[in-house]
Parts: sequence; C-alpha cells; structure tokens
Amino acid sequence: MLWIGCVFCTLSVLSLGADLKPRSCSEVRQAYTAKGFSLVNVPHQEISGEHLRICAQGYTCCTSEMEDKLSQQSKLEFENLVEEASHSLRTTFVSRHKKFDEFFRELLENTKKSLNDMFVRTYGHLYMQNSEVFQDLFAELKRYYTGGNVNLEEMLNDFWARLLERMFQLVNTQYHFTEDYLECISKYTDQLKPFGDVPRKLKVQVTRAFIAARTFVQGLTVGREVANRVSKVSPTPGCIRALMKMLYCPHCRGMPALKPCNNYCLNVMKGCLANQADLDPEWNLFIDAMLLVAERLEGPFNIEAVMEPIDVKISEAIMNMQENSMQVSSKVFQGCGQPKPAPPGRSTRAVSDVFNHRFKPSEERPTTAAGTSLDRLVVDIKEKLKKSKKFWSTLPDSICSDVKVTGDRSDEEECWNGHTKGRYLPEVMNNGLTNQINNPEVEVDITRPDTFIRQQIMALRVMTNKLRNAYNGNDVNFQDASDEGSGSGSGSGCTEMCIPEFEVISTKAPTVVVDRFAETKASAPKPSHSLVLTVLLLCTIFALQRPLR
Repeated sequence: MLWIGCVFCTLSVLSLGADLKPRSCSEVRQAYTAKGFSLVNVPHQEISGEHLRICAQGYTCCTSEMEDKLSQQSKLEFENLVEEASHSLRTTFVSRHKKFDEFFRELLENTKKSLNDMFVRTYGHLYMQNSEVFQDLFAELKRYYTGGNVNLEEMLNDFWARLLERMFQLVNTQYHFTEDYLECISKYTDQLKPFGDVPRKLKVQVTRAFIAARTFVQGLTVGREVANRVSKVSPTPGCIRALMKMLYCPHCRGMPALKPCNNYCLNVMKGCLANQADLDPEWNLFIDAMLLVAERLEGPFNIEAVMEPIDVKISEAIMNMQENSMQVSSKVFQGCGQPKPAPPGRSTRAVSDVFNHRFKPSEERPTTAAGTSLDRLVVDIKEKLKKSKKFWSTLPDSICSDVKVTGDRSDEEECWNGHTKGRYLPEVMNNGLTNQINNPEVEVDITRPDTFIRQQIMALRVMTNKLRNAYNGNDVNFQDASDEGSGSGSGSGCTEMCIPEFEVISTKAPTVVVDRFAETKASAPKPSHSLVLTVLLLCTIFALQRPLR
C-alpha cells in the first residue's frame, strides 16, 4: 500500500513538472506576423516575463519590444473601431448636407431663371430695362442663404421701395422725377400699399422659409463637423494600457485567439470614451431641434412652396400697382409735392400699353439636380436624425458588439477577463466621466474634463439655440439689433399663429399715411411772437454796427 502511494506521488510530481515546462509560442508568432510585425527576436517558447510592464509577469510569449508594438497596435485599432462605428453617422451628415445645400442653391437659381424668362415674355423690353431690381433680389437672397449678413426684412422692404420708384415713373411718364423726389416716394411704400397685400404676405413667407432653410443647413454642417472631430479620438495613457491588456495580453499568455468578455470590453470602452459620452445630452437636444425645424420645412416654412410661385406673386403686385396707379399718384403728389413736367419729346406712352395682360406662369418648372422634392428630402433626413440620437452614449455597446472585438456572448466562461480565461465579475460602469471614478479597468481623472469635447458641446448648444429660434421664425443674428428698432429682426418673429399681429399693423398704417399727407395740405404755421422779437433785435444790432464800419 505504501508502495502504491509512492508511485502516485511520483507521477503527480512528474505531471506538475510537465505543466511548468514552457509552452510553444507558435500560435502567437503566427498571429504576430499576421499583424505585419517581424518575427526577429520573437521567442519560440515562453520566457520569463519580469520585463513586462502591462501584462502579467509570469511565463510569456512577449518581449518588451513586442509589448510596446502591440500597445501601439491596440491604440491604432481602438481609433479605427471608433471611426468605423461612427462612419454611418458621419456619412449621413456629409451626404445630406450636400443634398440639401444643392437643392436650396438650385431652387434659387431655377426660380431666378423662371422669373426672368417669364417676365421677358410678358413685359419684354420694359422688364429688361429694370431687370437689375429683380436680379439684386435674388443675389441678396443667395447671399443670405450662404451666410451673408443680410437682414431679410430690410432687404425685402428695399426691393419693394425700388420697384415702386421704377413703377411710379412708368405710370407717370409725363413728369420728371429727381433723386430726392424718388426717395420721398420710397418712404411711403408701406403706408401707400401700392402693391396690395402681396409684400406683407411675401415678407412673412420668405423670411421664415429662408431662416429655416439656412439654419437647417447650418445645423447639418455643425453636426457633420462635431461628428468628424469627436470621432478622431486621442486615447489617454491609462486608456492605452487598458486597451493593451484587453486586446493583446492574451497573445502574451499564449492565447491569441481568445477574445475579451463583453462586460470587460464595456468597462474599458466606457472608461476610454467617458468624455464622448458626456456629449450625448447636448447632442440629443441638438437632434431634437433639427427635427423641429425639419417639420417646419415640411409645413409652413417650406421654401420650395414659397419660391416656386414668387414670379406670380410679384406680377400680381405689379398689376395691383397698375390698377391703383391713379390713387397712388394722387397721394404721392400730396405728400411729396407736384413734380416738374418731363422735357418735350419724351415718350409718354400709357402704362396700360405695356401691362396689357395678366401674367401666367409656365406649368413646367425646372427640376433641381437633387432630383427630388423638398418633402422627400426632409422625410429621409428625419429618419436618419432619429437614429442618431443617443449615439455617443451607446458607442461602447456598438464597439463591443462587433464580432471582431468580443467573443461569444453565449458562453461567459470562454473569454478573456483581463487575467485569464473565465467569467468577468466586476459590474459595468454607467456612462460619462464622473461615473468612471471606480472603473476597475481604466484610470480616469474625473476632475479634468476634455476641453476639446467641451468645445464641441458649446458648438452644439449654440446651434441648438439657433434652430429653436428658426423654428419660431426668428433669426438670432439680428435679434439684438431688432430690440433697438422696430422690434422685428431678419425673421418675422412669428409662426403661423401670430398672423393677426400683422393684420393689426397693416390696418393702422393707412391712418398714418392719411395724416401725413393731410399735413402737407395745411398752411405753414405762423411764426411765434418770440421769433419775431428775436429777428427785430438782430436787425437793430446790425443797423447800429454799420456806421462804425
């Protein structure tokens, strides 16, 4: 019996000695060279690991040089994983920005061309002589859309004032008008309402449609830039150590095929992407604001619905001016004085000879290169925007769900837990910087937020504010200036619900005009007694001084 026990002990010792014998590194060498590294100085069998700084210092297949190279490889792969995970998001903003920008620009060009062609056919030489008024209108609209410092309301007021000056001369060719007289005419554009209600309605439609269009495209630009910048991560030294331990320490242990456990991967990614996760709340608010403006583009602020019939609306305004030319001229003569007759020989052809029929638009409109209507573009972008919500907080899950990164989720024992093959026990951290204080895998300084990420948060916050203002028809670029003046900026400051406010303003305007023109008919005020005494005193002093000379 004693003999049997001795034999058993001998076999156990021999077996233990076999386990302690260095294992082959052939699989590690194969995986290492597959990464593009040289096999020079790569061990064939495990060696003592006292030289390792990140991985466990037992028997290992890694030299110091291998550990350094694999550490850099883990950093590169992490950067690529974030790039790949965010590729769809970045592509969405890049491609949709291009489509919307192309659509809006070509809509402007097509509308300008359509108006020009139709006005040439309808009004002929008369329009061509005054075409710069209309060309300037479209030039200013384009300048506003492309980011120029243009106050839309003032620009539209200027357009109608210039058009009134030209039209007034055409309906009163028997008179000669000086620059001062024309300036006097333009001052009374709003009060006279020579073009009917078209300018007021068009101002509301154009301002809010262009504010929404420009702000929406700016939002796509900001979303694109933020996504591109934040996707280019710069991992900290603590993150790089954790990545190396997760991705390549299994190689050093002779298990290159072993993938990290899913929860282990999540803790590493939540630690490495802690600052990116803090972008998420502001990103979600930004996406919500984009969706609000997208709804406006589908409905009351649809720039396509505003611009396509603009030639008809302007022609309607011209016809209103023609029909009311007698009353308008009479009131202008009362307010600005009787103009001088035109020099002999000047053409006095009646305006009715020129504007002898109402304008009829062509049924066919040019199509934009985007090849689709605005409604279809908006439906498409809304779907994509909704999918992009919570992107940054779910980025760790997106990366760790990649089969290239983690092992089979169904078997939690067959994965790398950071030390060996087996179940990962620590709990998964929540998202964000402050929640990484107890992260078991990544050393994170929660007292030092990433300034670059904070800059992107601020950019989103500013853009969200612009979008919310655009949703209400306001252009934030002009809000400060409007407070000092009429109370309206480049935007109307209204949604469709406050149209009655415009009605109130328009109904008050004619009363002001009547009073102003009535004042010109009244006799000049008599000089006061104090003024007469002052003049007599000055004359007396002057008379007394003459003999002294």
